[in-house]
Amino acid sequence: MMTERRLTPLDRLLARADNALRTLTPGTIQAERAPTATPDSPGGEAQPGNLPTDQRRHVMGLMRINHTGEVCAQALYQGQASTASLPHIRHAMEEAAKEEEDHLAWCEERIRELGGAPSKLNPLFYAMSYAMGATAGLIGDRWSLGFVSETENQVVKHLESHLFQVPESDLRTRAILEQMRSDELKHAVTAKDAGGADLPPPIRHAMTLMSKVMTFATYRV
Repeated sequence: MMTERRLTPLDRLLARADNALRTLTPGTIQAERAPTATPDSPGGEAQPGNLPTDQRRHVMGLMRINHTGEVCAQALYQGQASTASLPHIRHAMEEAAKEEEDHLAWCEERIRELGGAPSKLNPLFYAMSYAMGATAGLIGDRWSLGFVSETENQVVKHLESHLFQVPESDLRTRAILEQMRSDELKHAVTAKDAGGADLPPPIRHAMTLMSKVMTFATYRV
């Protein structure tokens, strides 16, 4: 009977570096799930549509924000996994990061369809988010899970705001955002049910402020 290979610290370091390179290199990550619409991405059967120039640019900016948000999610989960004390918590973080890869691929694909490119600031936000995730993991697994839950809840609010702004005729974008919202809500509930602690208001406010900075910057750059 084959036994699972135990990863060394070097193995884990190389895996983290590989994730960072794949996350930050456009076109590297491909969606693995087969959503209802098509095997490629949610809303695949919905035509991209001929949006007016101003609407196309706005939707492109929103999707760039969401793409950077997924870059940050990868970094957060990897950072938390690197410092989690309990093996099952570390495994849960790694699995969540894997599921988030679909979102990363869907957002990048939609940005390309709209004639744009991911934010040039992604490496900076990846590094910042990794540091935040690692710090949360060092503080303790309950707080790390609470950080995941709060992060995902804030992401859900962002997605709902974007759905309100996307034209009804843009079925492609709306389908992607709706699927992402469903997945993120599931991650928030799972983290909370696993024992995530409620974060103090100052930390929640700091997370909201950082999110606003990221949103403002990546919409434009």
